[in-house]
Amino acid sequence: MILDCNPLKRVASVDAIDIAKRLMDYGFHAPTVAFPVPGTLMVEPTESEPLSELDRFIDAMLAIREEIREIEEGKADPDNNVIKNAPHTAAMVIDSHWDKPYSREKAAFPMPWSEEIKYFTPVTRIDDAYGDRNLVCTCEPIESYALEE
Repeated sequence: MILDCNPLKRVASVDAIDIAKRLMDYGFHAPTVAFPVPGTLMVEPTESEPLSELDRFIDAMLAIREEIREIEEGKADPDNNVIKNAPHTAAMVIDSHWDKPYSREKAAFPMPWSEEIKYFTPVTRIDDAYGDRNLVCTCEPIESYALEE
């Protein structure tokens, strides 16, 4: 299914990519963004997922909507908030310097079950468009794979 995030951009300057990155803090792999429709998330629940997992995903999406509402209502800074700074890495959360206007717990463990079902991403925000346009290969040079005679 495709979730249209464009209305959230208009009311709170939250993009689909922001929601996708925040889902990582909730323990979910980020869904496909802006394909096939710009400003959307493509979510593919399947019959292989148990109802409990679908319920957990719905709970996360409802909680993220409430975080967006905090931005809409002026309770959260439009640029420095739990969604715009997501995902939160373990290094960020344990660093002795925490300069965010929200708690470490809200950042890293937004739901009670996220303490048990948790994956910390190794990196935080990256410039996705830059990465898409400037690929960097970290592989060995192709010559190193030459067949031996």
